[in-house]
Amino acid sequence: MATRTRKTRGNHRPAASASSAAAAFTPDALSVAARHLEVGGEWVASFAVVGFPREVHPGWLAPLLTYPGRLDVSVHIEPIDPATAASRLKKQLAKLEAGRRHTAEHGRLFDPHVEAATEDAYDLSSRVARGEGKLFRVGLYLTIHAATEKTLADEVAALRGLCASLLLDAKHTTYRSLQGWVSTLPMGLDLIGMRRTFDTSALAAAFPFTSPDLPAPDPTSVAAPSGVLYGYNIGSQGLVHWDRFGKGMHNHNSVILGRSGAGKSYLVKLELLRSLYRGIEVAVIDPEDEYARLAAAVGGVYVHLGAAGVRLNPFDLPIHTRPDGRRTAPKDALVRRSLFLHTVIAVLIGGEPDAAGRAALDRAIAATYQSVGITADARTWTRPSPTLRVLRDRLADAGQAGDRAAAELAARLHPFVEGAFKQLFDGPSSVNPEGHLVVFSLRDLPDELKAIGTLLTLDAVWRRVSNPAIRRPRLVVVDEAWLLMKDKAGAEFLFRMAKASRKHWGGLTVASQDTPDFLSSDLGKAVVANAATQILLRQASQAIDEITRVFDLSAGERAFLLSADRGQGLLSAGTQRVAFQSVASPTEHHLVTSDPAELATYTDTAETGDDAAFVDLGFDSGDLTEGVDGDEFDSDDQIHLDAA
Repeated sequence: MATRTRKTRGNHRPAASASSAAAAFTPDALSVAARHLEVGGEWVASFAVVGFPREVHPGWLAPLLTYPGRLDVSVHIEPIDPATAASRLKKQLAKLEAGRRHTAEHGRLFDPHVEAATEDAYDLSSRVARGEGKLFRVGLYLTIHAATEKTLADEVAALRGLCASLLLDAKHTTYRSLQGWVSTLPMGLDLIGMRRTFDTSALAAAFPFTSPDLPAPDPTSVAAPSGVLYGYNIGSQGLVHWDRFGKGMHNHNSVILGRSGAGKSYLVKLELLRSLYRGIEVAVIDPEDEYARLAAAVGGVYVHLGAAGVRLNPFDLPIHTRPDGRRTAPKDALVRRSLFLHTVIAVLIGGEPDAAGRAALDRAIAATYQSVGITADARTWTRPSPTLRVLRDRLADAGQAGDRAAAELAARLHPFVEGAFKQLFDGPSSVNPEGHLVVFSLRDLPDELKAIGTLLTLDAVWRRVSNPAIRRPRLVVVDEAWLLMKDKAGAEFLFRMAKASRKHWGGLTVASQDTPDFLSSDLGKAVVANAATQILLRQASQAIDEITRVFDLSAGERAFLLSADRGQGLLSAGTQRVAFQSVASPTEHHLVTSDPAELATYTDTAETGDDAAFVDLGFDSGDLTEGVDGDEFDSDDQIHLDAA
C-alpha cells in the first residue's frame, strides 16, 4: 500500500518568516505517495534517466521540450577535476582489459557490449589526455504534470514511450517522489544523485534547449515573418520562412541541387511565384520551356529563343535608359563588350582560340565596330550595333590577306552566320526583355546553341540587373545550370555574376540535377561557396559522397537526403539547417507543376505555347497515292486513321 504524507501550511507561523510573495509560490497542501505527488490540485510524477544511447546528435533531447503536455526537464552538471578524471579512466580501462583477458583465457566469446565500452574508453582517455575534452557528472530528471490521477497515468505512459524512442531509460523515483520533484525545480538542488559521466561533446549534444526552426530575424517583433514561405518544418511542423534579401545576408544567391524527379523545378517555380508577391523582379533562363504557363498567368514576358525572328545580338553595348529618358553607359562599355565577345566566340567554337587566334579576333572585333562608326568616342555608341555576320566578314578579309588564324575562325563561325544555326544571330536584337517576370525559353534551340543561348540571356539579364537607373531587388534563375557549367567560359561568366550581383541588389538562383558534374570543377564549387542559401533535395547514392564532403553533412543529413520524398529537402543558411517539405496551394500547384499526367488534364495546355514549335500540316490528303488504285491498299491489314 502506498504511504501518503500530507503536509499543510500552518496558520500561526511568524510574520517575518515569509513574505506574501513567497507564499504565492508555496502550495497549500502536499500529498506524497510512492511514485507521485499531489501538489495543491495537481498531480506530478518524477523520473530519473539512468540509461543513455551510445551515439547522439546535436539537439537530440529537443523532443522532450516539444512534448504536448506539461513536462519539466532538469539537467544537473558537475565538472570533474582532470586529475580525478584521468584516475577514474585508468581504473575503468584496467577493469575492462582484465575482463577481456579473462574471457580470452577461458575461450569464451567476446561480449560485444564490453568491446564497445573498451573502444569508447580508449577514445575518451586519449581525448582527455590531449586536452580536447573534459568529463562531467550529469543528472537528467523529468517531472510530468496532470490534472487528475487517471490522466497522470496516461501521461506517464506517453512520456516513457517518448523516452524509449530516444533510447533513454527513465526510472520512477520510487519512494523519493518528493526529492525527484524538488530536483526539477529551478533551485539547483539534486536530491536524487543519479548521475552519468559525460564528455564535452556528449554534453553539448545533450543540451536540449535547441530549436529545429530557423531563427527569426527579430525575435522581439510580433510582425509576420518576412521572406518566402518554403514549406513546413519536418521536425517541428512549423513554417519555414526565409528572406534571401534580409539583413545580415552576405549575398542573395541560392543553389538548389537534386536528382531528377526530386521536385527541384517545382520548388524553384514556387519560390519565384512567391517572390513576385513581394515585388521582386525575376528573370528566368528556362531550358525545358516549363515556365511558359507561369509567365502567361502573371503577365510576364516570354522570350521564345529558337522561334523565327527572335534574336539576341551579342554586339549590343550596355546602354541604360534613365527614367527621364536620357541614355547612359559605363565609361568602358566598348572595352567590356569587346572582352565579352571573346567569351561568346569561345563558346561558339567550343574552346578558346590559341594566341594567334585571340590576336586575330581582337583586331577583327575592333574593325567590326569601326565599320559601323562605333569608336572609343562615347557619342558614337548610340549608333546601331554590328552583327556576327560583320565580324565573320572582317575575319574572312583578314584571312584572304594571309592571316591563317583569322581564316580558321571565319570558317568556324560560318554555321552561325549562313549555316543551320544562324537564326539566333541573323540580324539585330528583336526583343527588349523588360518586366516584373521575363522568361527566356531555350527548349527549341538546338543542343549546339543552348550554351551560347544561356550565355546571351545571362548577359541580357545582367545588363538589366546592373542598370543603376533602376534600383530594386531582382532574382535571376538559371535552371539546369549544368548545361552552362560544361563550358569553361560559361562557368566563369556565371561565377562572376554570382560574385557581383550582390552589389546591384540582385540574387542568382542556380538549379541543377547533374550534381557530380556541377561540383567536379573548381568554378562550380566556387558558385556553391558564394551562395548564402543552399538547398539540397533528394540525391543519388552515386553522388552522396561528394555532396557530403562539399557540404559537410552529418550522418543523419546524409541518410535524409538519400531517402527524402519528392519536395523534401535540406535548407542550409549559414550555420542553420532545417529539413522541410515544400507545400503549395491548389492555384500555385496548377501553375508550377510539370507532371505530364497533370498537364494533360488541364484544358488550357494548348494556350500556353507548348505547340508553338510545331506547324499544322492538315489531314493526309492522299496526294502521295494519287494515280494509284485505291484497292491496292484496301485490305484487312490496313485501318483508317481519319474519321469518315
